[in-house]
Amino acid sequence: MSAQLSFFPDIDEKEVRSIVVKELKIYRALRIRIQNKLELSEKGIQKNIFPKLIESDVENELKVIQMERALNNSLDQLERQIIEMKYLSAERQNDLNIYLDLGLQKTAYYEKKKTAIFMIASSLGII
Repeated sequence: MSAQLSFFPDIDEKEVRSIVVKELKIYRALRIRIQNKLELSEKGIQKNIFPKLIESDVENELKVIQMERALNNSLDQLERQIIEMKYLSAERQNDLNIYLDLGLQKTAYYEKKKTAIFMIASSLGII
């Protein structure tokens, strides 16, 4: 028998999911940070109005740009909706509500969610 071909290499799925979810949560916060920075700039304020412990503006801006590229270009519309509803919305939603809202069956939902997470991980160079 021939070995089954897989789009993704054999890796720890839980570890990948954990890393991607953590990065998505950071991305949410970094988007706000960049909006705040733009707002300050528009008002003519060049310095941060809050204490700043770490200088990481360039890295954070790159993280946001690369995460947006991964979300917009590597996912189909349904995968993007799942990720936005599950990890990027202001209120926490559970999987059951999401797949019911999207009109998906449980199995199809979890397949799409898994594929989306692996596509994000692949796009960002995590795997």
